[in-house]
Amino acid sequence: MAWFENLHSANLSQASGICLCAYLLGCFTAGYYLVRLRLGEDIRELGSGGTGARNVGRALGKSYFLLTLLFDFGKGCFAVWGARHFTTDDRLVALAMLAVVAGHIWPAQLRFRGGKGMSTALGALLVYDPRLAMAFVVLFLCTFALARRIVLPGLFALACLPVASIWLVDDPTRAVHEAVCISILAGQVLVAHRKNLFEEISHFAGRRGIHPKPDQP
Repeated sequence: MAWFENLHSANLSQASGICLCAYLLGCFTAGYYLVRLRLGEDIRELGSGGTGARNVGRALGKSYFLLTLLFDFGKGCFAVWGARHFTTDDRLVALAMLAVVAGHIWPAQLRFRGGKGMSTALGALLVYDPRLAMAFVVLFLCTFALARRIVLPGLFALACLPVASIWLVDDPTRAVHEAVCISILAGQVLVAHRKNLFEEISHFAGRRGIHPKPDQP
């Protein structure tokens, strides 16, 4: 991973500061605090157990769904924008993107049990490389037309983005390095969605009539 090698040539204090700030921003999971404020309950013990907009919407209604969605998306945008404001080193910007999503999924103040990171990842991607965000939308819509569900198409589209990044970046070396970064980003979100992923695949297989064969006597 030569792209991340020789980071000592950059300002390491700047690198650590950017990553720490991005992580702390990610840790502020709006859904958790909104439900605490309104209901006095832990959103992680309600519904799907997530702190994201869908679960908050089930608990508090559509307006809070939208508020949570915008906040989670916005903090991803702001983390990458802020990193670009303080540095021209794309390696550090990429690290900020990964850090804000990590903060959302594994917030220290909530004992590392937070949200699932999709909205924050998409916000970060939009600022990091709008072409990748557009590729996500196209892949999502194509898969949604087939699956008619939201979670599985979103995860599939995100998992395909490393390949899209290689195709979109002209410089082969940089393309590989960016693909590694996007792969880590996608991996974070996929790990957070691991339970949903198995459920969605099972549901999709059931709709298509794909069932495991019974054991033969």
